[in-house]
Amino acid sequence: MRAVLPKFSPLTERRLRAFRANRRGVWALYFFVILFGVSLFSDLIANDRPLLVRYDGALYVPLANAYPETTFGGDFATEADYKDPYLRDLIEQKGWMIWPLVPFRFDTIDKAMEVPAPAPPSFRHWLGTDDQHRDVLSRLLHGFRLSVLFGLTLSVLSSVIGVSAGAVQGYFGGWVDLIFQRLIEIWTSVPSLYVLIIFAAIFKPSITLLILILLQFSWVTLVGLVRAEFLKGRNLDYVTAARTLGQSSGGVIFKQLLPNALVATLTLLPFIVSGSVSTLAALDFLGFGLPASYPSLGEMLRQGKNHLEAPWLGLTSFLAIAVLLSLLVFIGEAVRDAFDPRRSR
Repeated sequence: MRAVLPKFSPLTERRLRAFRANRRGVWALYFFVILFGVSLFSDLIANDRPLLVRYDGALYVPLANAYPETTFGGDFATEADYKDPYLRDLIEQKGWMIWPLVPFRFDTIDKAMEVPAPAPPSFRHWLGTDDQHRDVLSRLLHGFRLSVLFGLTLSVLSSVIGVSAGAVQGYFGGWVDLIFQRLIEIWTSVPSLYVLIIFAAIFKPSITLLILILLQFSWVTLVGLVRAEFLKGRNLDYVTAARTLGQSSGGVIFKQLLPNALVATLTLLPFIVSGSVSTLAALDFLGFGLPASYPSLGEMLRQGKNHLEAPWLGLTSFLAIAVLLSLLVFIGEAVRDAFDPRRSR
């Protein structure tokens, strides 16, 4: 049977052609998908536990389960340390182990290093180690995944709140719009960095807390754009006809006006993601972001500043942040061209 290809509307096909016409944006999308896809499997690529262990005829998956040392003929009931030479010899006598490509987790401290930290790149650590003898390549993979997921989560949540607030303002207008605008002006005058410093001193830093704090200030980004789209479209003929036919305000907002406003939202979404990633890196660099135990590109950049004698730290983190932000900006430019009516003709 022949595969049935999805059919798009003429407008969607024109937008896809305009997107593909931006070759830089298309290649940036390919590279971003590849890099992000690889980072999603960071636990399988860089980990201090074997992927698979065969011992005495049985198979074990240390990544999914924690096995005591006695399972492999050891003496203690504590969790097995697969890097212990004694335990490794016991396993290899009756089986084998398959290790990840990088046998170090992002928080694994290599105690077998004979050179002082930070150690330069070698066959053991391809990109060297940081000031605590943690593998830089492993932290780079996990940090890339964390930065992208953080940026996507913050961008989606802020977009939902910002679009909702802008839709209410633009559709109802009048006093609702006036009061909302004054409240937004007051709220945006609050210094977000001071709020972060205060909350970091009171509560234990975490990803959830950081997202909630930044969400309080990032949702304002799309309010003005969506508000303008709703103010422009609420008095058009098809909207007036929908009201005349008895459609509720919610139906007019979601079915008539919101699709047009989402076009502008999608155009800015890659730039919002890049801004969220930059914010996380800047906060981690200043020490007000995630805890030091988390893999963070900003924390790696700060180590590069503190250890100028170890250029591999600064260069690795700088190139990772530069490549990630450049890819997101190039994708955003291609999306902007796709939704530009002058280019989609």
